[in-house]
Amino acid sequence: MSMMEKDSGVGTAAATAPSEWLVTTPTEPGTEVPMDSASSPGSPSRSRALRRGLRSSPAYMAVVLIVLIAVFSFLAPDTFPHHDNLRNIIVDASTLLVLATGMTFVMVAAGFDLSIGSVLVFGGICASKVMTMVGGNGGWTAVAGLAASLAGGLLWGLFNGFCITRLRVPALITTLGSLGAALGVANLMTKGNDVATVPHSLITIQTTSWFGMPVLVWLAVTIVLIGGAVLRFTRFGRHTYIVGSNDEAARRSGIDVNRHLMKLYAISGLLAGLAGMMSLVRFSTTTIGGHGQDALEVITGVILGGTSLYGGAGTILGTVIGIFIPAVLQNGFVVKNVQAFWQQVAIGFILIAAVYIDQLKRRSRNRA
Repeated sequence: MSMMEKDSGVGTAAATAPSEWLVTTPTEPGTEVPMDSASSPGSPSRSRALRRGLRSSPAYMAVVLIVLIAVFSFLAPDTFPHHDNLRNIIVDASTLLVLATGMTFVMVAAGFDLSIGSVLVFGGICASKVMTMVGGNGGWTAVAGLAASLAGGLLWGLFNGFCITRLRVPALITTLGSLGAALGVANLMTKGNDVATVPHSLITIQTTSWFGMPVLVWLAVTIVLIGGAVLRFTRFGRHTYIVGSNDEAARRSGIDVNRHLMKLYAISGLLAGLAGMMSLVRFSTTTIGGHGQDALEVITGVILGGTSLYGGAGTILGTVIGIFIPAVLQNGFVVKNVQAFWQQVAIGFILIAAVYIDQLKRRSRNRA
């Protein structure tokens, strides 16, 4: 008997995880049964699959994004649609996209990670400390800093995964605790002061552009493409959907759920560490107090992109679209000289609305 027969929750992953993703679930060792109707005999035509895609959350959010761009272009025609401003939006979103890639994996598996902003800060401080110890301004100094930042992020990711899978502490509480702990350790390491001593090689990276975009943007694009490919084409990605749909059914099918969740939180922490290095490259300082809203923005963008808060559904493509919505909104507010407090109000209400819409879709699927 397949897992779909055991529990209809796994079918949710196939129905809601986008038509572009192929989700499969193992039935017996060495065999897999396709769960996407588009891959089975008598599958719907391409036109039907296209219609389903156009009714998906990423498609709706793409329309919302286009409308936001059009509105701000109309309200500030001399500023907002300018090439330099659009470039700033993309650069601002690049760090969030790296964080959101890891968050998408975690949330597709019905997890949660509030600590990414603090882990980003911790990773950046680890990088700056190591580069100061190594000394010099060459590329190897930057490589040492990158390794330290990645290691710091990975450490917190493994800690989160251990507490959630082994100690059975809820993800919300674990990552909320890590949020405060990582930031507290970062402040202890620097006595609460930003570190601005970075090697010249980082400044060179920050000022280098390929095809009109900084290297950081292309790094974010690379991470997004790799994340999308892993989630779409690999067994690891399919298992992530299954774990998020029904963890008990995943266990019965032979998936080591605890180990898989450990890997997901490790990925989230690792990418947060990478984002910390990216932030250090961009600003040439650790910006300890500048990432308090990162987790909120990332979670908002991921949910807007169609990833379910309850797991089992989501795509990297949707996340990319969702992340640009708060990025465009914030930039538009700045261009129109709207106070930063209103930006927080808008993002907060958008998050509530996105979760409410997700609940409506979930109830509709359950009735169906």
